Amino acid sequence: MLREEAMDGMDEQPTLREKAYASFTRHLLARDVRPGQFVSQRRLVELTGLTLGAIRELIPRLEAEGLIKTVPQRGLQIAHIDLNLIREAFQLRVFLEKEAVALFTRSASDETIAGLLKQHRDIADAIRSGDGSHELELRAQAVDWGMHDAFIDALGNTIISNAYRVNSIKMRLISQDRFRIEGHVGPVMGEHLKVLEAIERRSAEDAVNSLVAHINGARDRALRI
Repeated sequence: MLREEAMDGMDEQPTLREKAYASFTRHLLARDVRPGQFVSQRRLVELTGLTLGAIRELIPRLEAEGLIKTVPQRGLQIAHIDLNLIREAFQLRVFLEKEAVALFTRSASDETIAGLLKQHRDIADAIRSGDGSHELELRAQAVDWGMHDAFIDALGNTIISNAYRVNSIKMRLISQDRFRIEGHVGPVMGEHLKVLEAIERRSAEDAVNSLVAHINGARDRALRI
């Protein structure tokens, strides 16, 4: 009986840790806590609604992923957006997405590619018709992230997906801190369409080159700011 209870406890713990992680990252991306901000464990308890024990178990994972660090005498500091983080995050993104888009170009179905193209062309058409609404910007941001996620998902590699997921959190923090899609929807959709049209032609070389130019352009804008 004790063994069964112990096993039950083991089954519950990963779920609690995952809830704590998901809650923290959700609040982080919602900017309830800001890059560079110092927070206490108690503040994280208040923020997430989880127990102090769950937060203490969460901290080593956040430190390992570079989302938080312990500063002696000061406490926990949320990842700070600096030039080094920007360079490293974008470099990892290029390394992962180059291989991903090349494979996607060869393996994605015509239907999947057509769906991505339609999403982007619909937004581009809306912009040309004068739609500058915040709702369109939010839709464009979701389509933006969705395209890049689709490339990585096509690899079917859990290790790469997990590494990309963590880096994606950092990329979104960088985007919030350094630049947003607001006011840039047209150019971003145009850059994406170059990638997708190369994929439609099944030209992996053109797709990779267009994607790298797109990512490096975003990196350069972030570094300039």
